[in-house]
Amino acid sequence: MKSYTHEIVTLWYRAPEVLLGSTHYSTAVDMWSVGCIFAEMVRRQALFPGDSEFQQLLHIFRLLGTPTDKQWPGVSSLRDWHVYPQWEPQNLASAVPALGPDGVDLLTKMLKFDPADRISAKAALDHPYFDSLDKSQF
Repeated sequence: MKSYTHEIVTLWYRAPEVLLGSTHYSTAVDMWSVGCIFAEMVRRQALFPGDSEFQQLLHIFRLLGTPTDKQWPGVSSLRDWHVYPQWEPQNLASAVPALGPDGVDLLTKMLKFDPADRISAKAALDHPYFDSLDKSQF
């Protein structure tokens, strides 16, 4: 993990660790962005259309639930963490109704709060969602 600026990536695709002020992050931030774009392609509208970093976090928390230190160790120690409203996670499938069960599973793994738990690009390509593709073409 390297130290970077927190002002990266288009706001709608920015990972929560970046929104919360982390300057130490990995390629997991890219997988969060891929998840947001994947959902947007299916929905034909942004999954988290915030107009500020704070509003972006609220959009994320309303759908995925407010993260806790149990599910994302150290989240409350991040520089820009505040006491946020406590939302319960919603059914992600209802946010992307055109996506089948394998797609929802893949999206769920891309949008894990804890970057250490987020699916890698390699693992994502091996996910059952892509089983019907002829991988010899890639």
